[in-house]
Amino acid sequence: MLATISFFALAVFGLGAVSIATDTDIIAVPDLGQTPGVVGMIAAVVSFALMLWSTLRRPHPSYVATIAIALVAGLVHLIAVWVAVLVGAGSIVLATAVAGGLVRGGASAVLVLAGLIAGWGGIALRRTRAEHPRWPWERDEEE
Repeated sequence: MLATISFFALAVFGLGAVSIATDTDIIAVPDLGQTPGVVGMIAAVVSFALMLWSTLRRPHPSYVATIAIALVAGLVHLIAVWVAVLVGAGSIVLATAVAGGLVRGGASAVLVLAGLIAGWGGIALRRTRAEHPRWPWERDEEE
């Protein structure tokens, strides 16, 4: 759960940074609204969570899986945005232009990088068998 929240936070921060650095909107199409971006982000977060969950089910998950997790999250984001624009605007050309703009503008790279970082963190937590913090009186120590 922590890795999924981290993925969302890193993605939002990264997309905001790209938007500020380039002085443009991530999806700069007039009258399109926020729906394609919201749908894409929800799809990316859900796909990230499902891919990470399937990886963490293994007894000793590999860090190499972060590549697949990140790429799937980035591709699912692109596909979801493409479909949302297609449904909202009714134009295949516009949907393809928006998806291409996400790739060229760096938004897809930001999502893949956020997926790599958050996926690595989630796998690291599982491999180190991290536990919830405990107060001294909660420990099962012999006196």
